[in-house]
Amino acid sequence: MQASTPFTPRLAEEAIHSRLTCLPIESLPLAQCVGATLRENVYAERDQPPFDRVTMDGIAVDSESLRRGVTRFRIQATQGAGAPALKLADALSAIEVMTGATLPQGTDNIVPVEQYVVVDGHAELRNPVNSAAYHNVHRRGADGRQGELLLPAGTLLRAPEIAVAASAGMARVRVSSQPAVMVVSTGDELVEPGDPIADYQVRRSNAYAVAATLRRRGYLRVGDDHVPDDEQRLRERLALHLTTHEVLVLSGGVSMGKFDLVPSVLTQLGVQQVFHHIAQRPGKPMWFGIGPQGQSVFGLPGNPVSTLVCLIRYVIPAMAEAMGTRRVAPERLALGAPVTFQHSLTYFLPVAIEHDEWGRPWAMPRPPNGSGDFLSLAGTDGFVELPPGPNTYAKGFVTSVYRW
Repeated sequence: MQASTPFTPRLAEEAIHSRLTCLPIESLPLAQCVGATLRENVYAERDQPPFDRVTMDGIAVDSESLRRGVTRFRIQATQGAGAPALKLADALSAIEVMTGATLPQGTDNIVPVEQYVVVDGHAELRNPVNSAAYHNVHRRGADGRQGELLLPAGTLLRAPEIAVAASAGMARVRVSSQPAVMVVSTGDELVEPGDPIADYQVRRSNAYAVAATLRRRGYLRVGDDHVPDDEQRLRERLALHLTTHEVLVLSGGVSMGKFDLVPSVLTQLGVQQVFHHIAQRPGKPMWFGIGPQGQSVFGLPGNPVSTLVCLIRYVIPAMAEAMGTRRVAPERLALGAPVTFQHSLTYFLPVAIEHDEWGRPWAMPRPPNGSGDFLSLAGTDGFVELPPGPNTYAKGFVTSVYRW
């Protein structure tokens, strides 16, 4: 679908997500799944904890003995974590236990090691102790019951979720396959870092920023290519990448200039344009289309600030959507200073997140010197999305923030 007028950011996002192809599922060893998106439900293998669990090093005793005033207990045995539960011999005995051990049979109170001394094989209480039943005991099933849903499909697997899956006995889990992503920068003026450079050329930096952003978010199958402003070579290279990658992220060549060849070449290759232009600043010329085999093709403007903003605002959420990751609402923060914007476009404004003396975070505006001023992004944390102007947004205006 082509639009005669630019899409709004919300409509552009909806148009992208409605046309994505869901990525396939693969089964991986749990240790390889950090950063992956879960594609099956994970249920509790057992109660959690699976037994009454000792939470302090000390002695296990019968709480009724403590309430009767007993202060000296014969140490009957020692029981460590991972050992079967021993049975208390009588009410005047105690069993030494370690943190994580199963509560011994006949006991229901753990006296911490700091509250007694051992003399001639007996534990003598130093001071009055808590005599409540199940003191310092993590009761069986207190955290969850066998068969309960622990992780729904669509969960992003971070360290805590990996631990939960391991506790459920999942040696392997079904997750979304990672997309193969090709990052393509276009332009005769671009020169690699470290290569000789002429006065009229610029360093190739956008591709490095795009790849770094993807890898930081766990996408590891990221390729890189640089194609000059030559229609035949561009067609040849993009045709190859479309056969080997699910996602193409292009930087440059999507505006209105004579050498902005990307949209026409993609159309020649059978990529269906969904939209071209979004009513935003920076990044208005952004292009998006779907390839013949369902490939997602993002044509990002070549100015560095525009490239990074469009990548964070549209490409990263789209890849998460294609992997089946549950959507998370954008972070919301208040502006730390007033901002005036004169144009009837959505405004993406770089910010640094600072905290005041009460610990409250503020989005402090750090406007660049145009969309080519990528130097100003160093030290910023992301950008906020401000509604179309003209308007002045006061300090304290709350809006969405997107981190680099």
